[in-house]
Amino acid sequence: MTRALKIIPQRSAYSYIHKRKMSSTSSLPKFVVWAPDYTDEGALGRRLAVRPAHLENIKKQISQGVLQVGGAFMTPESVDAAAADRKFRGSCMIYEGESIDAVRQLVEEDLYYKTDVWDKEKLVILPIALATGLPPVPS
Repeated sequence: MTRALKIIPQRSAYSYIHKRKMSSTSSLPKFVVWAPDYTDEGALGRRLAVRPAHLENIKKQISQGVLQVGGAFMTPESVDAAAADRKFRGSCMIYEGESIDAVRQLVEEDLYYKTDVWDKEKLVILPIALATGLPPVPS
C-alpha cells in the first residue's frame, strides 16, 4: 500500500506547521513507562536527594508536550501518611514520542535513572493505546 503525499503550498506551510504544533491531539505514538525503584536501604534517600531537580525537568517535559502524565507509585499505607512518611515503589509515566527509542533516551536522561533511583533492569517501556475521551458509561 502506498501513502499519498500531502502537498502544502509554500504560502501556507507556516500556518500548517503552526496548527500541527498547537493541535491538542497529536498524532505521535504514546508510551507508558513503568520504572520501579531499587529496593536497597539507600533508594529512598537517593530519590529524595534529587527530587526537586527531577520535578523541574518533569515540568519542562510537560510544557513541551512530551510527558503527558506521570507520578510515583506508593505503598497502600502511604495514602494517608504525611509527605515525609510516604514510601515510594517507583514511577509511572505516559510519554509521547517518535519511537520507543526516543522515549527510552528521555528516561535514561532523567536524574532518577542516572542516580540509581529507578531499577534499570526492571524498567518497562511499552506503546499504549489510550481510551480517553470516551462518553461516560450509562448506569
